[in-house]
Amino acid sequence: MRISRRTLLMLLGSSAAGCFAPAGFAQALKKVRVGKAINSSFPFAGLELGTKQGIWRSVGLDLEISAFRGDGQMQQALAAGSIDFGFGSGPGMGYAAKGVPARAVAVIANRPANMALVVAKSSGITTIDGLKGKRIGVSTAGSLTDWLARNIAVSRNWKPTDIQIVPMGEMRTRLAAMRAGQLAGAVTSVQEAVQIQDNGLGTVLTTFGEVVPNFHTHVVFARDALIQSDAETVRQFLSGWFRTAAYMRDHKPETIQSVAATLRVSEEIVTETYDIEIGMMSFDGQFDPKALETTRQSLKDLAILDFVPETAALYDGSFVPVKN
Repeated sequence: MRISRRTLLMLLGSSAAGCFAPAGFAQALKKVRVGKAINSSFPFAGLELGTKQGIWRSVGLDLEISAFRGDGQMQQALAAGSIDFGFGSGPGMGYAAKGVPARAVAVIANRPANMALVVAKSSGITTIDGLKGKRIGVSTAGSLTDWLARNIAVSRNWKPTDIQIVPMGEMRTRLAAMRAGQLAGAVTSVQEAVQIQDNGLGTVLTTFGEVVPNFHTHVVFARDALIQSDAETVRQFLSGWFRTAAYMRDHKPETIQSVAATLRVSEEIVTETYDIEIGMMSFDGQFDPKALETTRQSLKDLAILDFVPETAALYDGSFVPVKN
């Protein structure tokens, strides 16, 4: 019996499909939706880097990444179920006590070395002690910049009134006030502070890693429903993230290039701040009791809550440490 060329090709095609179907199925990726509280964070830019380097694919995940305008908006997305994981601030853990069905499941970054105090060139201030009695600009009252500025007085055992904190909105407004002599300095991101210094408009006096040594600056949130019904996906995600964090630590040139593109800043600025950022990152996600206590106490100061919650209400530590 003669078999036509067309029939033969069809038989070979169906045979090949049968041979490769199991492998294709095994390689199917699980889509997860991840939100960043802000788009200007060095550690958060690792999400895109992990995608470029195929790290997320290696753990069986396909990430859909979105950015929000702060912790509050991201927590709303977690509450609505429009994202599965969130990258946000340590104080964002307080939203769980307000009813948001999500918990912190791992630490991304510890002490806030990525926030800095930049002082005006004309201020003559060269040490933290020189800030006593001076005016310091912050973004808004009750913000993280406000809380960090207040901790300067706390760290020096000064009275709260020994530093005058002035909410002035975005950094360009505060910078103008510094140049006019209305402010001695301002709290901003370390990248922005270094850029101001490089432009000859101010001097980086300190990072807040020195002022607040025990703190969880950034954490990973997971929705409660995911933790309870699909813990394996949480483990996959954390495995992918901490592989990415290790890559950021071990591949400096590639990380600088990718982070600069994501943050839309120069590679020179990222290079100058790389060691600071890597130095505060966690590589296993473990929570620290002292940092949790500081973070817990900050929630009332920042007016996220009107009470100091129990620590257990803020996080789920069952997924850490992560070992890859």
